Amino acid sequence: MASAATSPAQEQAQWRPNHNKWLIAITVTMATFMEVLDTSIANVALPHIAGNLSAGQDESTWVLTSYLVSNAIVLPISGWLATVFGRKRFYMTCVALFGISSFLCGLAPSLGLLVFFRVLQGIGGGGLAPSEQAILADTFPPRQRGMAFALYGFAVVLAPAIGPTLGGFITDNFNWRWIFFINIPVAIVSLFLTHRLVEDPPWLKVEKTKGVKRRVDFMGLGFIAVGLGSLQVVLDKGQRDDWFGSHFIVTFATLAVIGIVGAVIWEYFEPEPIVDVRLFFKNRTFAIASFMMFMLGLALYGSTVLIPQLLQTLMGYSASTAGMVLSPGGVVVLLLMPVVGIAVGKLDARYLIAFGFAASATGLFYMTGLNLNMSFGVAVRYRAVYSVGLAFLFVPINTMSYVGIPREKNNQVSGMTNLFRNIGGSVGISLVETLLAQRSQFHQDRLIGNFSNYSGQFRSTVQGLVSTLVGRGTSPADAMQQAYGQMFGIVQQQANVLAYIDTIWFFAIVCAVMVPFAFLMKKNRPGAGPVGAH
Repeated sequence: MASAATSPAQEQAQWRPNHNKWLIAITVTMATFMEVLDTSIANVALPHIAGNLSAGQDESTWVLTSYLVSNAIVLPISGWLATVFGRKRFYMTCVALFGISSFLCGLAPSLGLLVFFRVLQGIGGGGLAPSEQAILADTFPPRQRGMAFALYGFAVVLAPAIGPTLGGFITDNFNWRWIFFINIPVAIVSLFLTHRLVEDPPWLKVEKTKGVKRRVDFMGLGFIAVGLGSLQVVLDKGQRDDWFGSHFIVTFATLAVIGIVGAVIWEYFEPEPIVDVRLFFKNRTFAIASFMMFMLGLALYGSTVLIPQLLQTLMGYSASTAGMVLSPGGVVVLLLMPVVGIAVGKLDARYLIAFGFAASATGLFYMTGLNLNMSFGVAVRYRAVYSVGLAFLFVPINTMSYVGIPREKNNQVSGMTNLFRNIGGSVGISLVETLLAQRSQFHQDRLIGNFSNYSGQFRSTVQGLVSTLVGRGTSPADAMQQAYGQMFGIVQQQANVLAYIDTIWFFAIVCAVMVPFAFLMKKNRPGAGPVGAH
């Protein structure tokens, strides 16, 4: 009789998993770390892949783009798929698909097949991070969700940082195919542990057993696939193809606008939407948190590309050494994530977010002091100081994403927040490439203006170079030509350094502008967890 007197709401409130929640957290974090790692691990292996498969360098970039496109399409609909098929079943299907497609990528005999298998890998990977985030939100009681998200956040922040370094090490010492084969044992262990430990909560089981036949929103799915897929192509290929000077980019940009705008309008009025866009209009805190997750992705992925690129192209660092500069930043995040997880349960998350963006902006302002004479230790310090702010952003923003959201919408929330982080990352990488190219050209034009024989300093520098070259046995005519060439090389180098500094300034200003946005969200009750109020 006691059980009969228990209402469904009380049963849901009292539900706890049958296994240790921290083992569950480690289990699902394992596969997510593997998936996020794969978004960046293949970058440094592209020349080897192109050479081995007899493909051009430009063609080989589709190995990256194909994964990102399919990943972006699956992310927003993962919540709907998890609700329809059962979250545990959907999650295990994604892990299995990711593992099998990784094996096929490693065996691929041609670039075409490799790109196809990467599409499958992106489909499997797209459902992992949102499912994990929703599993953590349901598995942990409110007071511990901050710590659970800290574990998840560590995987998401660390994986893209070590991806290029690990990919370079594997490619240099083994074979590029092993960057895919290493996923297989992780996928097998993840499947075994997930089967044994993870379970769906009662409210998802009720949803699954209602017996109501769901109508598939094919129109919404089509809009989302076209819009996000096209957007990812534009972001990945834009700078390389001269943005809107290319008919290819204009076509895909048009498709992206039509698809995204069409998806928002269609899904808003659709009774059973694949993506519940009404959450953005009904819940201001969720909308702002999603925007902040976008900006976090932009800053995280943009800076992860920026620093190693500067060290390799201008300072002659190897890929492995440049990647090592990022590692201490990962250690900083590792040490601070548990602190932030505890703080979320005791302090208003809005203050932590404001501090995180302010600290990130300060770290980036500090980084603008870089120059080509800086040591390895100075580069490490720049990255480590900047990483302090990143550690204070991921967990509090995730926490605020769930404030005021009903539990049955957790799958939707996790899918959309991960989508915004990934799209932000793609935008951040595109911005880095575009700003570096444009600002480098700007500074080069300005500096070349000082190339004048009327300038005493310029004439003196050229004559000094000519004298040195003639002293080494070069003819005066050749020495003059080489001297001008060296001067132009110096100008290019200085223009590139100034472009990096300008780009860092841009990211610093973006982070600083985000600080007041934290206080536009509703105040969360410390210790109330991600589902603060309904």
